Amino acid sequence: MFPTRAAILMCLTAPAVAAAQTPAFGGFVDTYFAYDFGRPAGRDRSFTTQPARHSEFNINLAHLEIRLDGERLRGRLALQAGTSVQSNYAGEPALGGASGPALARHIQEAVVGTRLGTGLWLDAGIFFSHLGSESFLSRDNPTYTRSLIADYSPYYQAGVKLTWTPSPTLTAQVNIVNGWQNISENNDAKAVGLRFDIMPSSTAALSIYHFLGNEQPADAESRLRAFQGASLKLMPSGKTTLIGTFDFGWQEGAEGGESSTWHGAALIARVQASPKVAIAARVERYADPDEVIVATGSENGFQVNGVSLGLDVSPVRNLLWRIELRGLGSKDRIYPDRGEAGGASTRNAFLVTSLGVTF
Repeated sequence: MFPTRAAILMCLTAPAVAAAQTPAFGGFVDTYFAYDFGRPAGRDRSFTTQPARHSEFNINLAHLEIRLDGERLRGRLALQAGTSVQSNYAGEPALGGASGPALARHIQEAVVGTRLGTGLWLDAGIFFSHLGSESFLSRDNPTYTRSLIADYSPYYQAGVKLTWTPSPTLTAQVNIVNGWQNISENNDAKAVGLRFDIMPSSTAALSIYHFLGNEQPADAESRLRAFQGASLKLMPSGKTTLIGTFDFGWQEGAEGGESSTWHGAALIARVQASPKVAIAARVERYADPDEVIVATGSENGFQVNGVSLGLDVSPVRNLLWRIELRGLGSKDRIYPDRGEAGGASTRNAFLVTSLGVTF
C-alpha cells in the first residue's frame, strides 16, 4: 500500500516535534550505614525495607533516569539497584520464564504518556504507586526511614492510569493495574485504583486514595481486597510541616471464613531550623492481627507501635546527610535479638545515617 499524503506529512514533521522535546538526564545515590541494637545474625533487618542491612556500609538506592516532559508527550525511564530494591521486589511473582524479580527489580519506572486534552493525560507502563503519602526515594520524604504504612502498601505498579487536573487545586487519577505491587501477574484479574489530591490553599493539602482487586494466586479461590487511605499535609509556616496519614484495609475471607482487616497511621512533624538544617519526628501504629500483609507466625500477628527522631543537614545543594534513631515495639517477640532469651524480642531499635546526592 502506498503512503497517503497525510502519512508522508506526519513522517516529515515527526522529527521536528521530537527535536523540540529535549530529554533530561539525572540520578540519585543514597548510601547508608545502620546499626540494629538487636544485632541480627544474618545482617538482614526484619520488617522494614529501609534500612535493610545491619552494621554494613551499603547502597540503599541508586538510580539513573532519563525524562521527557513535552506539551503532548512525556515519559520516564529509571534503572535502579540497592538493598531497599532487593527487599521491596522480593515478592514479585514468577510465573513462566519471562517474569520474576531478577529483571523487574531493576526497573524503577518505565512509563510513557500522552496528553488527551487540557489537563488530561494517559500513561502506561511501570510507575510509582498511587497509594500513600511517601515516596520510594528517601530524599523526597520528611524522614529518612519510611513509615510502616508506607512499607506495607505498594511502592510501584504496572498498568495504565488516567490523570485529570481540571484546576491547580484538584487532581484526580484512575488506575488499572496488574495488582498489589506486582509487575508480573499472579492471576487473571486486574485491580482498580483511585486517587484525589486536593489543595484548598497554599498551606494545606489532602490526598485520598483507594485500591480494589483480587490478590490471590491463579490456582486459589478469589478473595477481594479493598484498601483506602487519606493523608493531610499542613504547612502552618514556611518552616513547619505536619503530615497525618491513616490507612485501612479489608480482605474477603476464605469460603465460610471471616474477613480480615488491618490499619495503620503515622504522624510526622518536620521543622526547617535553618536553610541547611531540619529536624523531623514521627509516631506510628500498624495493626495486622490476621497477617494479611505482614507474616510473623506469632499469636497476635503484626501489631507494632513506633517512634523516630531525625536530623537532616544539607551543606551544599543536592547533597543531604541524614541521621535517624528509630524504635519499634510489638505485642509478640518478632524481632531478632541476640541479647534476649530465645533470640527474639518485642522491641527493636536502630540508628541509621545516610549520605545522598542528586544529580
